[in-house]
Amino acid sequence: MIGIRDAWLIQIEITNACVLECANCTRFIGHHKKPYFMDLTTVERAIDSLQDFPGGIGIMGGEPTLHPQFSQICELMRKKVPLERRFLWTSGYKWREYREIIRKTFAENVYYNDHKEEVQKHQPILLAISDVLTDKKYMEELIDNCWIQKMWSPSINPKGGFFCEVAAAMDILFDGPGGYPIEKGWWDKSPQDFRDQVERYCYNCGAALPFPPVLNKENKDYVSISNYERLKRLQTPRFLSNRIELIEEKYTPEQIKEFAKNWKPWEYLGGAPRKSYYFMYGPFWGFVVKIQKKMRKYRRKRKRALEARCADSPDL
Repeated sequence: MIGIRDAWLIQIEITNACVLECANCTRFIGHHKKPYFMDLTTVERAIDSLQDFPGGIGIMGGEPTLHPQFSQICELMRKKVPLERRFLWTSGYKWREYREIIRKTFAENVYYNDHKEEVQKHQPILLAISDVLTDKKYMEELIDNCWIQKMWSPSINPKGGFFCEVAAAMDILFDGPGGYPIEKGWWDKSPQDFRDQVERYCYNCGAALPFPPVLNKENKDYVSISNYERLKRLQTPRFLSNRIELIEEKYTPEQIKEFAKNWKPWEYLGGAPRKSYYFMYGPFWGFVVKIQKKMRKYRRKRKRALEARCADSPDL
């Protein structure tokens, strides 16, 4: 695992409401009886807590544009966070309404995924690794090398800060004890420092388990027995509408290693291309965003070169 302080970005999850309901969603969309909308005070506190964090700050949901104060949240980001550290994840909902605000706030740092391509897929998150894997030592090895923890992001939601965005969503769904207090420096943690969260969430999660990803269009969450029982107790909407599939098989390390061949769950687009700046902003502003990105990259390169020269030549 990597430390929270070493992550490339930390998400601020302003809502778990969404206009979509993909199979095996990492935010468990469709299982919540009532979504949350993070209040502005908490959003600002979350941003302030990350002022000294060296990586990016993401705004995510659910679908962030569903938040009734999305414009004010963008204003807070522009006021408090440099452009190169601002990021947004969206399905494009209300895009025409918010396009200019999004361009001014996030520019090229937008992950726009409308989920329309049928090749898109998700790793079954509710397939608890502790339910389906027989070898405890191998289980720990897989968890320690979880691709989400290394490649995706820690997260802040209304219940606190978490070392992993899926752990944060799981705490909301299963009414966990919450995360670390949202305060300055909460993220300055090594893997040993967040071991409590690893023990609480990772064994109930399927992210680290090599398993054939499921197409979004299949409309059923793959669920192991312990999470099945949790969903049953909660009587979640997707459970009640029979949009889950119980997986009761146990797997050996040999079977999992076979699954691991060509297993790349981070390629969730299934080969579909990302949306271009021209698609998002139109021909003119798409071109402008592309040029501005190149200019910022050039300036950063020049700045690093100058700093290196100054370090080598103290008299400069």
